[in-house]
Amino acid sequence: MSKILSILAIGLFAAAIHAADSERVFITPPGADPKVAAPFSNGVMVGGTFYVGGHLGVDPATGKVPADADAEARLVLDAVKLSLERGGLTMADLVSVTVYCTDLDLYDKFNAVYRTYFHEHYPARAFIAVAKLVRGARFEIAGVAVKPGKSR
Repeated sequence: MSKILSILAIGLFAAAIHAADSERVFITPPGADPKVAAPFSNGVMVGGTFYVGGHLGVDPATGKVPADADAEARLVLDAVKLSLERGGLTMADLVSVTVYCTDLDLYDKFNAVYRTYFHEHYPARAFIAVAKLVRGARFEIAGVAVKPGKSR
């Protein structure tokens, strides 16, 4: 009888883990109207993994990309940081980042701003040149973060 109970308990535990891993939490901008918002989420949490959707460095007050590349880099990183925070995470929880950039001459300029968002260890990163980004942006960032204690 105890063998059957043990097997049943293991089965229930495995089912609970699977259910927790398959739950999805979608992060959208604060106050976004789903009827007019872009057709994607800013981030999606699945189990302990948070997938950061592509973010642009758009000024929330104007809806435009600033003329200054440093300001745009700060805005795009602030947008990523906000999405992570809304998912219960921090920049330190990022494990992988992809940066899309329309001008590789901005690599060092971007890195100077990027360094200020991390304290010790940097996530794995790719910096990819692209011909064009939406809204005339110079940078777009997507990434993956893992909730502390959740290595699944």
